Amino acid sequence: MKIFVINGPNLNMLGIREPDHYGRETYSELVEKIQRHCREKGICVEIFQSNHEGDLVDKIQSAYKNADGIVINPGAYTHTSIAILDAVKAVAIPTVEVHISKVEEREDFRQISYVRLACVKTITGHGTDGYIEAIDFLTDKK
Repeated sequence: MKIFVINGPNLNMLGIREPDHYGRETYSELVEKIQRHCREKGICVEIFQSNHEGDLVDKIQSAYKNADGIVINPGAYTHTSIAILDAVKAVAIPTVEVHISKVEEREDFRQISYVRLACVKTITGHGTDGYIEAIDFLTDKK
């Protein structure tokens, strides 16, 4: 099984940006956590992060016929990007939306998620462990 983990804008700033919402774990620590978990479960994982919407769309499209599942944290593009929604719909790969913070308890604009419309599950507020939950959900479905 191969899973793409795709992270949007500002995820590279984990541990620095608003630690009260996102914690003190760094992006490199998150990557290592995901890689370790996948190695232990025999899952091939490709992890990608970009602050650019088009790069995220390109990565989603590259998953077509190359991945069995996608875990995506679109960051701020969650609330604005129909392009990311359309890319997830186009590839028709089971996708889980992950948010480190509990977005449903935050600002009003964070209540809108375009990408969620194409996802099989959404995990919010479980910190970076939400990524592990998403991977496990996808692998348990196979």
